[in-house]
Formats: sequence, structure tokens, C-alpha cells
Amino acid sequence: MINVLFSARSDRWPQYRQPLADAFLKAGLKVDLSCDHAPETVDYIVFAPGGPVSDFTPFTRCKAVLGLWAGVETVVDNPTLTQPLTRMVDSGLREGMVEWVTGHVLRHHLGMDAHITGQDGNWQPEIPPLARHRTVGILGLGALGTACALALRGLRFDVAGWSRREKQVEGVACFHGPEGLHQVLARSEILVLLLPQTPETENTLDAQTLAMLPRGAVVINPGRGPLIDDAALLSALDSGQIGHATLDVFRTEPLPPESPFWQHPKVTVTPHIASATRPDSAAQLIAGNILRAEGGRPLLNLVDRAAGY
Repeated sequence: MINVLFSARSDRWPQYRQPLADAFLKAGLKVDLSCDHAPETVDYIVFAPGGPVSDFTPFTRCKAVLGLWAGVETVVDNPTLTQPLTRMVDSGLREGMVEWVTGHVLRHHLGMDAHITGQDGNWQPEIPPLARHRTVGILGLGALGTACALALRGLRFDVAGWSRREKQVEGVACFHGPEGLHQVLARSEILVLLLPQTPETENTLDAQTLAMLPRGAVVINPGRGPLIDDAALLSALDSGQIGHATLDVFRTEPLPPESPFWQHPKVTVTPHIASATRPDSAAQLIAGNILRAEGGRPLLNLVDRAAGY
């Protein structure tokens, strides 16, 4: 029998209990899934921030900590976490992110806001360029960034992608390193941020890099709040350097009522919904990873502690 501890906020347990049980059964795993296994008996921890486990030291038998979220910044530096750590990059996360990003890129590309809010009886058609004449930049070419890049390329956008390390994505102009970042920024009429949150990526968009974008460019951030210097973004919006910002993630969440982002006419706020972990697809990945580990195969989505993701 494999003992699996579910460690997340208590309200998550009813959402995940049955999908996990079903996935374990389908995978042929004999699992005792619980929220209260004794630490020394636990073989695997299914983990999300806000749960009861913050000290991993007592879990002496634990073979891996399997994260439910794509981001691991709240736990990756925990000195007691010596077990292998995986993050969640499943089909549901990918599909949800692709749908959200594609929807908002098309919204800005087509100028839909002007039509949705009304034109006061003025018949003033403005024909947007075709997608092949619009450059979309994507910062971050991990699993989610690559999936979004390919989807946008499928719509015939001119897509440029940047990552800290060299990568290749078919049909996408790929850049890396500091000079590569500048090249992508200079051509991006719409910029999508999908970088992980690490000390190296904090304030990737600051006053200097925002100034490198074409004047009037749109910034879309479904990645992590600290990727952007908030004060620099507000200044760039006020000056017209940035035409609009659609933000799904913030340094403080929920976004405080006093935040200037709520009332700014050039900002769209969405409540961290770009891509949520869905219990059914997440459970299948968790079960698959345990099956791999029990069979002596490497875990999927293993976190690189040095890189922070």
C-alpha cells in the first residue's frame, strides 16, 4: 500500500479526493489517500501552498513532493524540503493558459474594447491589420509559453519568443540572453509574460525595458506579478508608452481595493484566472508520476532547485 498525504487548504480536499482516488485506481495503484497520515508513514505528498505542511523534516519515508500549482516560488527555497519536488504542468493548465492568452491577444489585436464599450453612435470603422502583420512577443518558453506561442503562430501572428536559455520552437523566432530580450521587446506590439518567478526574473519589465517596446504596445501578464515594476508600468501607461495592460497576476493577491490598477482606464484586471489547476487532469498527472516513481522511472516536471522552477 502506498500512503499519499494530501496537504493543501482544507477546502481543496473535497475537490480533489475523488478525482485522485479515481486516477490512482485507473493507474492500478493501491493507494491510501488521506489528509492525516503520520509523517513517518508517508510515501508521497500532494502539495499546495496554504496547507498544514511547512516542515518536511518528519517525512523521512517520503519519495517526492508533488505540487498542484505551476509556480513553486513559495516552497522551492524551503530548507527542510530535501525530497524531489515536481510542479504541475498538465493538459488542463496548458489548455486554460492558451485559451486565456489567445483570447486577450485577439481582443487587443482586433481593438474589441472600443466596440464592446460602445461608439456613441459614431460609425468609424477601423480595420485592424491581419495577424501576420502583427508581432506578438512571449517572454518565457517553458511548457505554457511554448503552447501559447504555437497557438498564436497557428493564427498566423508573427511570434517572437525569449527565454533565458537557448530554445527552439517551430515557426517562432526564438531569442535568449540580454541582447535577445532587447530584440524581442523592440518588435513586440503585444507582449505576453510567462516567465517563472525567480530573483533573476523580478522586474523584467521596468522603466528601461518598457521604454524598449514600440510606443503604444500592449502588455499582457498571466505569469507572475513581480515580473513587472508596478510604478514603472503605471508611469508608462500615463505617458502613452504603453497603450494598455491586461493583468491577471499581482504582487499582492487578492489585489487590494486601493490599488491604482483597479481604476486606471488603460488597465484590465482579471482575478488570477488565466490558468487554474483542474482536479481531473491534475489527478491524472499526479497518479502518472507516482506510477513512474514506483517503476523506477524519472519524475515529470521535476523542479530544478538552482533555477528555482
